[in-house]
Amino acid sequence: MKEKLTIDKLIAEAKAFCIAESKIKNKSLFGVTDGKAVGTHIEHKFLEQLNLKYKMTISSSAKGIDLPAADILTDIKVTSIKQPQSSCPFRDVKQKIFGLGYNLLVFVYDKIDDPKTKTATLDFVNCSFISKERTADYTTTYRLREMVKDKANAEDIVAYLNDKNVPADEITLNQLAKQILKTTPVQGYLTISNALQWRLQYQRVVMLDKAVQGIS
Repeated sequence: MKEKLTIDKLIAEAKAFCIAESKIKNKSLFGVTDGKAVGTHIEHKFLEQLNLKYKMTISSSAKGIDLPAADILTDIKVTSIKQPQSSCPFRDVKQKIFGLGYNLLVFVYDKIDDPKTKTATLDFVNCSFISKERTADYTTTYRLREMVKDKANAEDIVAYLNDKNVPADEITLNQLAKQILKTTPVQGYLTISNALQWRLQYQRVVMLDKAVQGIS
């Protein structure tokens, strides 16, 4: 009988997976320089291991979030330590300020090829679970929180968002400003670049040296 997957079990399984995988010498990944291929390998292997033990819903990568069940709602991201970043669908400009709307499980690896054995080792240098409340842009939320604290008005906030080229029209920006004044954004920990797809950068999470609620 399979167990029910929970967030705590997901985090524990990710940690165990990283420790085990860091010891494996992969023949199939030797010489592979395509980060997407390495990421797909890791993601599929981790999901297969989870699926053997737990009752869970898995979504195809093409459809969006990898673990879409309402109580898990987590997307898996795999990235190299050389440039810890990935892309994700742009759904709404609010994602940059109030978070993506789902959790992230981020595997960060350093791939080492051994020419003698013709194998590759994936050294997992970081693995982080980022709760959805912490998935907004760090600088934007930091500044907006300061502005709310300093009694900024809607016009001030619209001017700041315009200055930062937040991709939205004037009506949307005004609605956003009102929402920000009503509900102060939680401090985010990603760097989110504007594009047709959001570009997520994880350096701040990788380098985090203090406890932050919502980041494991």
